[in-house]
Amino acid sequence: MALYVYAITGEDHPHRLDGLTGVGSHPSPVRTVAAGPLCAVVSEISEEIRPKRRDLQVHQEVLESLMADAVVLPLQFGYFASDDQTVQQALEENTDSYIATLARLDGCAEYHVRATQADEDELLRQILQDSPEARDLNDQIRAGAQDPQLPLTLGELVAREVQERQDSLAAELVQALVPYGREHVTHPPSSPDFLNLSLLVPHDRTEDFLAAEAGLAQQIESGVDFRLTGPLPPYSFVR
Repeated sequence: MALYVYAITGEDHPHRLDGLTGVGSHPSPVRTVAAGPLCAVVSEISEEIRPKRRDLQVHQEVLESLMADAVVLPLQFGYFASDDQTVQQALEENTDSYIATLARLDGCAEYHVRATQADEDELLRQILQDSPEARDLNDQIRAGAQDPQLPLTLGELVAREVQERQDSLAAELVQALVPYGREHVTHPPSSPDFLNLSLLVPHDRTEDFLAAEAGLAQQIESGVDFRLTGPLPPYSFVR
């Protein structure tokens, strides 16, 4: 029967899996498949697994249970294999790589930091206050000037100012937070975010990191929504 694969661990992981059932409409017990110094955490499936809310939650719960005891190499949702032998072969063929990755991740969790311009009107007021050129264009438009290029010119100027300010703030936030991580990844942000940062934070630095993040959230300018998520399985740091 096909297997759904959640994670890879070292053979010395406690694997406290009693009572855990896996993904699918007919959940089966979560178990391990061993090969040398590694184990894969799996459950049997009898259907194609799609990213439904319940299965996404189960996937996350299995990983969180494993992470509570020792380092794991988390797999993204949707990995499966045809049988135990296929899993064992994959572990044997990639033993050195998987062991090296587990060593990199050991003692750490992933945290996401995102920032969004929550109040665009406030940002526009700031730009009009700080930029004489933008303020002059805005005054001409409000006074009834008929030049059709004025709104376009103002819009382009404001867009440039918004991008520059957000890029500058994102760079400052990254510079302030990356010292707390063993590694970091700056993801391309998706609208409306202008910052999407992942940090691999050692457990013994978590309190310092959280204090620094809270301090930054208080310091950054109004109108910016600063969000932290974690601890999470270190997906961003599995190559």
